[in-house]
Amino acid sequence: MKYRSRKNRIVRRIVFSVAALLLVGLIILVYTSVTSVMIAVTEETMRARTATAVNEAVFETLTDSVRYEDLVTVERDSAGEIRALTSNAYEINRIARDTAYLSQKKLQAMGEDGIGIPLGAFTGIEALAGFGPTVTIELIPVAVVTCRFSSDFSSAGINQTRHCVYIDVTAEISVVLPGRKTNFSTSSEILIAESVLLGDVPEIYIQGDIFGDGYVSR
Repeated sequence: MKYRSRKNRIVRRIVFSVAALLLVGLIILVYTSVTSVMIAVTEETMRARTATAVNEAVFETLTDSVRYEDLVTVERDSAGEIRALTSNAYEINRIARDTAYLSQKKLQAMGEDGIGIPLGAFTGIEALAGFGPTVTIELIPVAVVTCRFSSDFSSAGINQTRHCVYIDVTAEISVVLPGRKTNFSTSSEILIAESVLLGDVPEIYIQGDIFGDGYVSR
């Protein structure tokens, strides 16, 4: 009897240990699945919000309708041929600085509203991620926005060259979720000015970038 009782205790302990391990494994599996879905929803939402914040920041920064002549000076020789293209460093840095600042400010405000995640996402099943009532998850977004200018030359007809000026905005986003942190980046290229130049543009400008590597990050 004692032998059977001892054997039964050992069997119960083994069964209990296996059950406990299975339960822990199930919890880890569910947590991993839920977390991955939450991260995917959060990243998708923050990418959309970042695009909105950047576009709004650029629009507000350029409310005074920046012209091509405000950014680029075209120098010609006595025959009217293009001799040099130079950029207005002060205006470029101002636009880049203001855009970066406003983008970060808007992203911070958007992050304070939290993110609504459908209840189905907590099942860890991607097919159910869009179903059920919305649960608002608080998050702490940290954004570092970098702005730089670039340009592009293209033919616009006989002896004519179109020069387009873009602002390239890159946002490095870190989002702190309950028990997890995720990092990602987004990039936007926005046309802010263009002009059709008459005459041949020196090859050195077509092959290079008159704005160099200048940028402003906040």
